Amino acid sequence: MSDELLIEAHGLTKRYGEFVAVDGIDFGVRQGETFGFLGPNGAGKSSTMRMIGAVSPPSGGTLRVFGRDPARDGTAIRARLGVVPQDDNLDLELDVAENLFVYGRFFGLPRDVIRRRADELLEFVQLAERRDAKVDSLSGGMKRRLTIARALVNEPDLMLLDEPTTGLDPQARHALWDRLYRLKQRGVTLVLTTHYMDEAEQLCDRLVIMDRARIVAEGSPRELIERFVEPEVVELRFTSPDGAASRLDGIGKRVEVLPDRIVIGADDGDAALDAVHARGLHPDSSLVRRSTLEDVFLTLTGRSLVD
Repeated sequence: MSDELLIEAHGLTKRYGEFVAVDGIDFGVRQGETFGFLGPNGAGKSSTMRMIGAVSPPSGGTLRVFGRDPARDGTAIRARLGVVPQDDNLDLELDVAENLFVYGRFFGLPRDVIRRRADELLEFVQLAERRDAKVDSLSGGMKRRLTIARALVNEPDLMLLDEPTTGLDPQARHALWDRLYRLKQRGVTLVLTTHYMDEAEQLCDRLVIMDRARIVAEGSPRELIERFVEPEVVELRFTSPDGAASRLDGIGKRVEVLPDRIVIGADDGDAALDAVHARGLHPDSSLVRRSTLEDVFLTLTGRSLVD
């Protein structure tokens, strides 16, 4: 990872009529890093990605991608991008290799170059044995890997991935994580949005959490956990949690009563659980775990559903 910024935004704003989708955000993405945008639905993540991808002009502020203005140099920027949309948009009428070939022609690449890259990319995403298969016959994980291979045909310097593993089973998600990590090792800069907190912890060097069109926190996953939540969490389940909650004052640093459980944030989870038992409380079940990025996310954005 270098200190060179491939993406730099200051006061970046996106409006749709009276609706403000992105409200004056600042961020930078360094060459060679994996950078994430996290946030509830409607927080402004996809609008930001579309501006970076030079397909939606900013309404205000400044944005530079590869040092260029997307509003003026969109074609040059897009030529150096690989884009993995949230929903696969592969051509179901073509086979696996043909999808890569047709996409490569969009970039004006010579046929022999596309064939060579297609062979390399299908090996990379573990689809070489399915090169002649129709896309419609592939599993969800295979289609996602093919979409990533297609986005790499033009050998991009920057990959934009919108919810790259949504809908995949755990095995397919981990296989995809491995491919993305290998891309990073090759020096490709990755920018992604995700709803999976474990995915962000696994992949992202740095990330921002967005809420209501603004950035509310920025840092590495570990920095955010250390800054916003306690090191450990105790989860307690009682038949009647409301009655137990009043007897937990002073245990840990934070007590949160949820409909299905009580959550205690503490420096030492085992000591906090011992203190619960010492007060004569016997939960139906208990769990001590380390704090995660999901705890940070819920602390900063709340637990209410956003439509």
